Amino acid sequence: MEMINCELLDLRALVAVAEGRSFHRAAQQLNLSQPALSRRIQKLESAVGSVLIERTTRTVRLTPSGREVLPLIRRMLDEFDGSLIGLMAQGERQAGRITLASVPSATVRFMPEVLQKFGEDYRNTRVRILDLSATECAEAVRTGEAEFGLSLPVSTDADLSFSPLHDDPYGLVCHRDDPLAMLPNVGWSDLVGKRLITVHRASGNRTTLEAGLAAQGIQLSWFYEVTRLTSALALVDAGLGPSVLPRLACAGPEARDLVWRPLGEPVIVRTIGLLKRPAAPISPAAERLVTLLSEAWASA
Repeated sequence: MEMINCELLDLRALVAVAEGRSFHRAAQQLNLSQPALSRRIQKLESAVGSVLIERTTRTVRLTPSGREVLPLIRRMLDEFDGSLIGLMAQGERQAGRITLASVPSATVRFMPEVLQKFGEDYRNTRVRILDLSATECAEAVRTGEAEFGLSLPVSTDADLSFSPLHDDPYGLVCHRDDPLAMLPNVGWSDLVGKRLITVHRASGNRTTLEAGLAAQGIQLSWFYEVTRLTSALALVDAGLGPSVLPRLACAGPEARDLVWRPLGEPVIVRTIGLLKRPAAPISPAAERLVTLLSEAWASA
């Protein structure tokens, strides 16, 4: 097999363009001229024998081949950077970088405290958190872009294991001035006929919620549909209507003027847990972070 001839800077060039979606920003980040950056990309494409970036007058995006090799290149750079930092640590505890994937609402409540504790033992280990949807989390763990994930259960997949950590109930989310916030108790029937805000059908949160409602024969009117939970909170905050969201989704500062109220009979929950690849043991530093996260969720 012919050896692929490329340099680390060629690999970093592809990652910078992919993340910034701009040759101009990538060139600034790497302290290169744009022609020099383009030559780096062309050299890498020649080495792998495929076009990796599609560039038009308006957009820069990866080709299918580029999307396929990007996680591999990221892993290579992570391993190299981690090894280099480890050599420079001169006797200090484990150095390097951990990458984890997480649905955003799972990081809001516990992650700051957990990272502080983690830093006491692994102060040279950088932590990279990918805020992704449940489907994207599973793909990041499956491809090795992330060592593990905090996410919802995935469909049967021999490449991934799921360990439940916490049941997060769905409830009413409304502005504190909404009449629904004044009711002593709120039931699903109080939401019938309301113009509700929801996340799109491909979301794991929407799938879990609708499965629970269908089992009880409850039909609600989804009027506004968004992609992310944070967008749903923004619409609720603007007074466009209430929503039905997990409790953890309302734990961040963007929900400070909103009220979360439990909805019972039925109680519908989503399960947050750890996603791993059984065939790929995680690093000792990542294992320590998983332990701290598990302890934090267990005490919730």
